[in-house]
Amino acid sequence: MFIVAILAPVIAPYSYQEQDYTAVRQGASLKHLFGTDHLGRDLFSRCVYGARYSLPIGIVCTLLGLLIGGGLGLTAAYFGGRTDNIIMRFIDIIQAIPSILLCIALVAILGNGMWQLIVAITAGTIQGMTKNVRAAVFMVRNNEYVNSSKSIGVSDLHIMLKHLIPNAVGMIVINAIGVISGTILTISSLSYLGVGLTPPTPEWGAILSEGKQYMAVAPHMVYFPGLMIAITVVAFNLFGNGLRDALDPRLK
Repeated sequence: MFIVAILAPVIAPYSYQEQDYTAVRQGASLKHLFGTDHLGRDLFSRCVYGARYSLPIGIVCTLLGLLIGGGLGLTAAYFGGRTDNIIMRFIDIIQAIPSILLCIALVAILGNGMWQLIVAITAGTIQGMTKNVRAAVFMVRNNEYVNSSKSIGVSDLHIMLKHLIPNAVGMIVINAIGVISGTILTISSLSYLGVGLTPPTPEWGAILSEGKQYMAVAPHMVYFPGLMIAITVVAFNLFGNGLRDALDPRLK
């Protein structure tokens, strides 16, 4: 999928905006591998270019969520006590709001656009990231090297950056990989609902949204973008499972 996104101009036989009104809603053929949509645009080209939106947005949102949520989780786990209670109760309050509803509300406030979408989806990932990082740091915060560093007067920031994060990074990375697949589904869901990226942007959820009204007469307009989403999500999940097995010392 990354190769497809990078080489989209080479792989796609047509521009994702090119319209051909003599080939409207045609099925899959050698000329149009995924068929055409209601405007005669080549669906294969649009799905290929769609990887340039779903993958980068998913990764950027995950990284931003990891940066913000990871910082909160690291702080809560390291200091504990009142700091932990304040941070985690705040996270619990936000988590009480369904993430998709939170994203829709933020998009409604900020408006449509790529950066607005990134902000909204990032806000929906912070809660899970905070709890995942907190749990990972809890497993290593009482190890001997941490206590030794504290006893010789090493600063809290140095301990967190040099000892806690490197030793908890395996679990953190595995969880982050799983979040990417969920983020891609959220992007597609928002675009499908009409509050994400808007046409003619060839995002997979937006393509699905355009094709849903023609599903009875041109089901390929829904099947192929849905297949791209499914393949990508399964790929990230399998990658996360493989990474977990590779980093688990009990399996070596």
